[in-house]
Parts: sequence; C-alpha cells; structure tokens
Amino acid sequence: MKQLIECVPNFSEGRNMAVIKHITDCIEAIEGVRLLDVDPGKATNRTVVTFVGTPDEVLEAAFQAVKKASEVIDMRYHKGEHPRFGATDVCPLIPIAGISMEEVAFYARKLAERIGNELAIPVYCYENAAFTEERRNLANNRSGEYEGLPKKLTDPYWKPDFGPAEFNEKVALTGATAVGARDFLVAYNVNLNTTSVRRANAVAFDIREKGRPVREGNPVTGKIVKDANGEPVYKPGSLKACKAIGWFIEEYGIAQVSINLTNISITPVHIAFEEACLKAQERGMRVTGSELVGLIPLKAMTDAGKYFLRRQQRSVGVSEEELVKIAIKSLGLDDLKPFNPREKIIEYLLEGENDKKLVGMTVEDFANETASESPAPGGGSISAAMGALGISLATMVANLSSHKPGWDERWEEFSAWAEKGQALKDELLMLVDEDTRAFNLIMDAFGLPKATDDEKTARTATIQQATRFAIEVPFRVMKRSFECMEIIKAMAETGNPNSVSDAGVGALAARSAVMGAFLNVKINASGLHDKAFVEEVLSEGRQIQDRTMALESEILQIVNSKIS
Repeated sequence: MKQLIECVPNFSEGRNMAVIKHITDCIEAIEGVRLLDVDPGKATNRTVVTFVGTPDEVLEAAFQAVKKASEVIDMRYHKGEHPRFGATDVCPLIPIAGISMEEVAFYARKLAERIGNELAIPVYCYENAAFTEERRNLANNRSGEYEGLPKKLTDPYWKPDFGPAEFNEKVALTGATAVGARDFLVAYNVNLNTTSVRRANAVAFDIREKGRPVREGNPVTGKIVKDANGEPVYKPGSLKACKAIGWFIEEYGIAQVSINLTNISITPVHIAFEEACLKAQERGMRVTGSELVGLIPLKAMTDAGKYFLRRQQRSVGVSEEELVKIAIKSLGLDDLKPFNPREKIIEYLLEGENDKKLVGMTVEDFANETASESPAPGGGSISAAMGALGISLATMVANLSSHKPGWDERWEEFSAWAEKGQALKDELLMLVDEDTRAFNLIMDAFGLPKATDDEKTARTATIQQATRFAIEVPFRVMKRSFECMEIIKAMAETGNPNSVSDAGVGALAARSAVMGAFLNVKINASGLHDKAFVEEVLSEGRQIQDRTMALESEILQIVNSKIS
C-alpha cells in the first residue's frame, strides 16, 4: 500500500488571497502532492491549507510553503482572533494510509530540523513529534503568542527544538512555527445567536476537556483556586478530546464556539454539536448552525447522519449520499455559507476528477458500454450489478417496513436489515468496477514482452497473478450475492406485504448474480496453474450455487403464497 501523509499548515494570513496563492503555488509545484483545500478566515486572519501525498514529497511541499510564507507574511503587522505565533503558525503531519504514527513523527522532526537550520525560524515540535511531555500540547508551545516571543526565546526552558533561540530581525518577521505529528483533527465552529464573546466562552468552558478554573465565591470574578504547586485547579468540561474557546466573528456578526476535536472516535462531531446546543440552551442561547474549517473524514459525516436518523427513529439503512445530506442539515453546516461535500470530505477529494467508474454512469450509458465492441464490462461486472440491484430491492422493502404506519415499534428491526443491505449493495457496486479492472490486468499481462527467458518468466508470473485475481473477484461476487438471500428472505417473510413482489424480484436478481459470477469463476479458473486453489474455489462455488437456488425456491414460494 502506498504511504500517504496529510499536511495541514495554518498560515497567518486570511484576507489577502494573493499572498496565500503564492504559498499554495509552491505546494502545487511539487509532483506527488495534491492540494485538497484552502480555507481562509477573515476574522481570524488565518488560512488553513490541506494537502496530501507521499512522505518525501509532502515534506518538500511543506518546506517550500513555510519558506514562501516567511517571505510574504510579516508578523509585525498581523492581527487576528486566533492564537498565533508565526507566519506558518502550525504545520502538522497526519497519517492517512500505509504509515504509522511513529514514522510520521520521524518525518515531522526531520521537517522541523530543516526549517530551523535552513530558514532560521524557531521551531517547536508538538503532539507525537514532541521531545518532552509538556511540549506535546500546542497551547503550551504557543503560550504568549507572537508578542511574547522576545521574552520566551531568552528563557532556556523554552529554547526551540530547532532554529535560533533569539528574537532577531528575521524572527521578528517570521515568528516561530510549531511542527507536529497528530491524529486527524477536526476544526469545527458552532454558531450562536449572540454577539457576546463572554457567553460563547462560557459554553466553550462547559464542553472542553480542560474545563474552567475553580474560583472562590463568585464563579466569574472570584479568586482562582490553586493546588499545592501553585497551579490553577480546573473543573473539567463535559467532552473528552475537545479543545474550545469563544470568539466574535465580525464577518458574520455572531459569536462562535471554536472547537478542535483531537480524536473524533472519542468525541464525534455530532456529539460536540449536541453538547454545545445543550449548554447554550442552559445559558439562554440557541445554536443556529455550525461551520467546518478544513476537511472531514467521510465516516464522521455518515456517523452523524445515522445518529440524527436514530434520534428520529428512522432507518439508518440509506445511501451514503442521503446520510451526508442528513448530517449537513442536522448540523446546520450551510448556516453561514453553502456546504459542498465534494469540497469538504477528504475521501471525495482523493477520488480525483479522472477516476471514472462504471457505477458512475447512467443506466443507459452502462448498457450502451456493455453492448459495445469493448470486451469489458462483461459477465462478471453484470453479475455484480445484478447482485447490487437484488439487494437494493430488499433494502427498499426494509426501509418501507421501517417507516410503515402502525409498525413504529419495529423500526430498529428493519433498520438493522436495511443497514446490512446497504453494506452489501456498496460492496457489490465496488465489484462492478473491480471485475473490469481484473479483466484489464489480464490483458495487460498478456501484452508484456517475451523476447528473453527472463521476460517470459516474468510475463508468466504476472499472467498467473492476474488470473488468480480474476477468479477471486467474481468468487467474492458469488459470496456477497448469496449473503443477500438471507435479507431478501427475511423481507419476503416479515416485511411490508405490499412490497413482497419486490423481494421476489430481488431473489431472482441475486440468484442470477451468483450463477453468472460462477460462470466467470469457472472460465478464468481454466487458465490457472494452481490446481489445488482452483479445486477449492470450484467446490465451494458449487455449494454456494446449490444453496442459492434452494433459497430462491423458498423465497418465491413465500412470495407467491402472499400474492395469491
């Protein structure tokens, strides 16, 4: 698997987009790196940039971006709502695929050292790249902000990890930079129907993990209680892995609770939103919506969609597109400006404009492509498509049953069936394109050179590898289509009786998918030298086919008895 790292540098400029373009042009100039998002904020005077790529290329792009920022941003004149201490304020690296956090931390320190040595910028390493426990926390490194750097850099305790430990003329221009390695962080703002920063801060203190200082007497003006070491005592907030502050956004004329969710598996976005709603309401305010800064993983959005559907006692077994739509509306992500999921969800951005798929075609185009003289898509892709349509019908019956008037107490039962059906549908749709890819791999293998003995050996090995893959894909279609029969039968037996014929058609489609995929298994198996593997697959395939046909007969008997 290719190693992928995401980099999310924050630059202290959010108003002059010409300056930001100078920086992003440096990123886009590096081959092997893809710029995903540029998110400027006028009130914060800060731009969050997101790009992804292979490790060495990401490091080069990050270095060039930091270098350019040091040339085009003058920190002596910077003002903004967000805490900051440098032109490139923070530059975190995040593992995306095929790479461990330990490896990413190594790369972060390598980048930090280069920035310090070659650009003469003070650099502090934070989170998983930190050299000491105290420096893991970004807030500790950035305490005092830019204005506090002259004093901070003279303190031996706060000597930078790399770069100069003095506030010279150059550092006065660039400030300092924090370079880290961290998990995926979601930067997320909750909009309030108030202009009061103090009240927004109150909500922030209610929810953030750190909480608020304990005070004697008056909870706002009273003397802060300190422990035996003279450190303030804090009353923790209600959410773990959550950092938050309140601020006023002049651009929108509202106060916000600005939230950083450092681990969305602990506190997901929808839970942070709901908790902010609750705490705001307790203080006489209302949440009007929210704002996503930067990007978000797809799972965070689909999890939010499912959460809000369950709150409504509605089936969660709906399409990914519908889950994302529910999440956007429920979180109010389009409150301040239109929210385009194709521009904000990281997986969608990674798909790329050139990743054209069969399943993205219209039905008419797919049929025309199949009917053309091109040998692919062929029977394997069509079998996967039939399986997807078969389970889609069963999922439809489950959703109709979940929302049937008078069956309210059964919504969870049918929602569970629909959710299983959606998962099988998604996998079978993926296999439509995967089968065509398997065919193309075989064609590519046969096209390899065979002039020398070494070339012949390599060509034969590649052909065998591609042939095995071309067996495994339709065999997977068989197994998943057979799994569909359980759901289809349950819907025929217990689902909305008005839709029982749909379950019957689903059974016919799933059975055809199994039998069609088995034909592809058998024809490709004839070219594989590994006869033990072939016999194992064919034996299991025959069992699956027989069991599928038996289930089809049972389902049709149920369907016909209900129709008659």
